[in-house]
Amino acid sequence: MTVSPLRLDDAQDYARILKAVADPTRLRLVSLVAAHEGQEACVCDLTEPVGLGQPTVSHHLKILVDAGVLHREKRGVWSYYSLEAATLNRLSEFLSPNGSKPPGLV
Repeated sequence: MTVSPLRLDDAQDYARILKAVADPTRLRLVSLVAAHEGQEACVCDLTEPVGLGQPTVSHHLKILVDAGVLHREKRGVWSYYSLEAATLNRLSEFLSPNGSKPPGLV
């Protein structure tokens, strides 16, 4: 099997995602959303476990949404976050030692 090197735009997309999850708080937030019932959590469910205020948690969540790691849905006054499976699957496939040709990102 031959693996092609990343194109510049694909490398930039992967770097953007990896940079977003490289922060310990953001990585923890992704794991909290993944572990939450239905893999969906309200920002109000995430502040206490990370020990930060709502504005700071919302800032971290915005970075994860902008990177395509999480999806945000507004319901009333609250925002609910869920995993963006397609992005995480592509990242997982790219990082896998047996991975095939690196897929592009959306």
